Amino acid sequence: MEERNQTSCFIDPSVAHHILITIYIIIFIGGITGISLMAFLITGENRLSVTNTSVINLVAVHSIFLISVPFRIAYYVQRRWNYGLFFCKIVSAMIHVHIYVSFIFYVIMLSMRYISFFKKKKRIEFYRTLHSVGVSGAMWIVISIIILPSVFTQYGNSASFNDTECFQFQDAFQSQAVIVVNYLFSSIIFTVVSCLLCVQMYIIINVLKQVQRPILAYHETWAQLKSLFFILVMITCFFPFHMLKIYYMDHAKECFYINEICLSITALSCLDFLLFALKT
Repeated sequence: MEERNQTSCFIDPSVAHHILITIYIIIFIGGITGISLMAFLITGENRLSVTNTSVINLVAVHSIFLISVPFRIAYYVQRRWNYGLFFCKIVSAMIHVHIYVSFIFYVIMLSMRYISFFKKKKRIEFYRTLHSVGVSGAMWIVISIIILPSVFTQYGNSASFNDTECFQFQDAFQSQAVIVVNYLFSSIIFTVVSCLLCVQMYIIINVLKQVQRPILAYHETWAQLKSLFFILVMITCFFPFHMLKIYYMDHAKECFYINEICLSITALSCLDFLLFALKT
């Protein structure tokens, strides 16, 4: 107990469970509401737009992840896992896949918005609907090949795994390769998001210089605020987890619940469409 008290990131398990239950309930209810609203708004929209294609894929990513959320809620309520190791791997993998796949589509969407701004085009489009479907399908295949196998080969290999517990995969950090990959992913997210933020602030400053009427009455202002919103989603949801991860890899046992809370915060990105759809 003394060793735990000396670790600043230790939190009482009962308190952690209540926090996690609350966060995941908000994610589940808010996520379903936001996805339903966004699915209604994009019906009939231009399917050839690269930005709209990214939004559709983002809706799919959030939807797939939300299927796993009730199992997380049930586990933290019951404090017992009743679905076996294999399904534990799947549920655990879903939130990590959600982080990185969402990040990819956020970056694509923002990049297309920036390209259209600098080229002074209304939008970047595919030539045919088949092209948009093909590109989306190819990306999902690549993502499945790269991310899912690495998760399933690393998770649950410990001989000490308890069938009534889930998400206890700290032993994976004993592998140097796993540590290097985690540092790499965190560095990529920090670097890319920082670059996107710099570009976005440059664009916003240029837009504001051209405004000749009330700022919020200008369509381009709202367009750039939407882009800034997605960057803020990435900073708010993804940064805490990846910043903690650098410390967590050396203090996995003591910081388990803090890591789980930060991991749950990444899933709050499922609420992005709730606010995004308020002004479309």
